[in-house]
Amino acid sequence: MDFKILATVFASVFIAELGDKTQLATLLFSADKAVSKLTVFVGASLALVIATGIGVLAGGFVSEHVSPALLKYVAGVGFITIGLWTLFRT
Repeated sequence: MDFKILATVFASVFIAELGDKTQLATLLFSADKAVSKLTVFVGASLALVIATGIGVLAGGFVSEHVSPALLKYVAGVGFITIGLWTLFRT
């Protein structure tokens, strides 16, 4: 296992997930005193694991059919487009 990649992926996803709508929804579910905190934790964890699995499988499939250089270009253009759209929308 490549621990450098593991640490990079962990840090990136952890920081990206802090304060997002998924975390806020989980916070609201667990704020209900009648709801088991363990049930909320397990449900949210399973959802994130499955969503991440889909992302990994899709990434593996795409990487077999598209060159890494094109993927970097498309990802860069996508992030810039989202950033500009967000700026001009406000």
